Amino acid sequence: MTMAPPNFALDTLATAVLFVDADLRIVHANAAAENLLRASSRTLVGAPLPKFFLDCARVRQVAARVLAESCPHTEHELVFARADNEVSVSLTASPMQSPPGAFAIELRAQDHHHRVEREERQHSLQEANRVLLRNLAHEIKNPLGGIRGAAQLLQRELRDADQREYTEVIIAEADRLQSLMDRLLTPHRLPRVESISIHEVLERVRALLLADSATLHGDSIEVERDYDVSLPQLLADREQLIQVFLNIGRNAMQALAGRDHRRITLRTRAARQVTLARQRHRVALKVQVIDNGPGIPADLRQRIFYPLVSGREDGSGLGLSIAQTYVHQHNGLIDCESTPGRTCFTVLLPFNHPPAGAQ
Repeated sequence: MTMAPPNFALDTLATAVLFVDADLRIVHANAAAENLLRASSRTLVGAPLPKFFLDCARVRQVAARVLAESCPHTEHELVFARADNEVSVSLTASPMQSPPGAFAIELRAQDHHHRVEREERQHSLQEANRVLLRNLAHEIKNPLGGIRGAAQLLQRELRDADQREYTEVIIAEADRLQSLMDRLLTPHRLPRVESISIHEVLERVRALLLADSATLHGDSIEVERDYDVSLPQLLADREQLIQVFLNIGRNAMQALAGRDHRRITLRTRAARQVTLARQRHRVALKVQVIDNGPGIPADLRQRIFYPLVSGREDGSGLGLSIAQTYVHQHNGLIDCESTPGRTCFTVLLPFNHPPAGAQ
């Protein structure tokens, strides 16, 4: 049996690994390192490792200590400056016998453990909410139908137009609550899986967002495409994914109302070495919906995926909850980062891992 080339073996690891020479210049970066540092191997190789960290001196001190003691050393809470943001990492440097003075560097994002825990909490919370809301919706629908029927019968007996207005309000509000109950129950059908192009889904979402913007605001919004057209087909439910990104996009559009230079960006990329639903995937799909709005208020950021939580007075608070349900049914993950001027919803989906029980 022939052995896989070393670089290939390194690219299968979930841990970010860099090789650096005696001058601390990077000579190799595996796929997990490229993903963590958000930089290609071409960009990293040949560059001095310390320059990427805010505290360059600490990185050099780690290297000096490893050389002096001839044993590995780990330094925590080093901040790596990526192209778009910063990430706190732990760095483990191990001495290499050949060539002399070289190091193997392992990097781990210190928020990775917290992200995995957050994903577990999201799944548990979503399942508990699903059971609670489904039972609640069924309990409300039955008496709601009786209230509406009684109001209709009462309306037929009334001759005074002013009194009939009251029954019309009861009927209208009963219909509104009925619609809300139906929306609470809708997300729980099983996905109908087929091979689809994520870009066809996003183009449909883009067209709907542009039409909604023109209808609601009288002028169109800028919806940019930033696609990686090399991405493969995806096994998923087309209609559910349209609903996921439409719900996110409509939230973004509403947040941008009344602002100048309104822009939403639809971005697709390949994410490498990611864990989804407790399974490691060498490559997964990453879709981001980014807007340049005011950002999500701090008191809402931890609750935006909860049912019936909304930042708008006229919002139902179901859009993101439904989106999260559909993403979880596809064994994926949805997350959000928001600061004033930039809100980014990220959806990660496995390419060839259809939802359990899918039709």
